[in-house]
Formats: sequence, C-alpha cells, structure tokens
Amino acid sequence: MFGLFPEDIAHLTGWALYLSIFLLPFIQEDAAVIGAATASLMDLAPTSFLVAAIFSGLVASDAWKYWIGRLARRYAWAHRFAEKPGVSVAGDLVRKEFLQTMLTARFVPGTRIPTYVACGFFKANYGKYLIALMMTAGMYIAIMFTLFHVGGEVAGERAKIWLPLTAVVLLAAYIAIRWYTHRRGQHGPMTPLTEERDHPLPGMPGFNGTPLEGRENDTRN
Repeated sequence: MFGLFPEDIAHLTGWALYLSIFLLPFIQEDAAVIGAATASLMDLAPTSFLVAAIFSGLVASDAWKYWIGRLARRYAWAHRFAEKPGVSVAGDLVRKEFLQTMLTARFVPGTRIPTYVACGFFKANYGKYLIALMMTAGMYIAIMFTLFHVGGEVAGERAKIWLPLTAVVLLAAYIAIRWYTHRRGQHGPMTPLTEERDHPLPGMPGFNGTPLEGRENDTRN
C-alpha cells in the first residue's frame, strides 16, 4: 500500500502525507515514528503538523487494544488467554507498577501489545491508561525527532539521506532478529514476564474453576 512505509514518505505531500503517518502506527509503530521524523528532517511539511499526525496515530492505534483484554473476560477463549505464561506477571506489573510498565512497553518493542491487552484484562482504569499512552507517546516522539534533527544539524545535508536510511536498516535488522529468536523459541524482551515468575490467578477466568465473567455476572460487576 503506497505511502504506508518509511521509504515512501518522501513521495507524499499534503493530506496524503498526514494520513499515511496517522495510519502507519496501526501496522508498525516504530516505522511510523521513523517515517514522521524523516518527513520532518526533509522539510516535507511543518514539524508541528507531523508531530500532531504521528501522536494521534500512536494513541489511536493503542487505545482500542485495552478493550481486547476487557472483552476477553466475557468469552471462553479468555480461559486460554489467562493461562498463557507471563499473563499473571503482566497483571502484577499493571496493578503494582502501572506507569513504569507502560513506559517500558513504549520503549521495548514486543512488549506493547501484551501490556496494553493486560491493562484491559486486569481492569486498569481506562482514563489512566489513556493518559499514560499520551505521555509515553509524547516522550517517544520527542526523543526520535530530536535525534533526527540533531543528527541533521551536526552532519549537514548528507544526514537527510543517510540518517533515514540508517534508521530503516536498523529497524529491518531488529525485525529480522525478533523473527529469528521467535523461530528458535526464545522469548526476546518478554523473558522477565515468562514461566519462571508465573503464578496461579485464583480470581481470574481459567484458574481454580472460576466461571467466566459474562451476562450471568453483570449484576456483580
């Protein structure tokens, strides 16, 4: 799909550019931030507009993931979800160290979706969740844009070519490493949230015969 990959950004202008930057986080968040920073470095549009587009895209692409976890409690497949290794540890982190967990998830690719779904599954406050999303997204954007622009100022005009290309190559290398470790059965950055720290969740679906939360339990919720 043209315009939804970092290397295509340079060919877009106006609303097509903003729309592509907004939609790309729904496919790959890191690539989206790289694409927006690249567009800013190349002066394809005002930086403030690009920041608004990528910020809105990041928040919108993650806001709904909370509800995957929340709705999962009402269906039978929630039992299988709750029994997966690491879910109990993610729940502990969400309940006890919410802000730190959300901050870690933003900067450690591979932990975002499990963490955001866990927030809904373990009933974290949705307003607090949205605030944390906006705060961490703003931090991530600020860091990436600063790195791109500082590199551009230090290295001169050539940085407008090699800096975006380097970022894309590093992103591709990261994805390849993640795929390779996944194929070998390794957990990657989720290792601290896996079996060795797992424990039963007697109050959650899937453990000790706890019934599903559904229509029959609505009056209790």
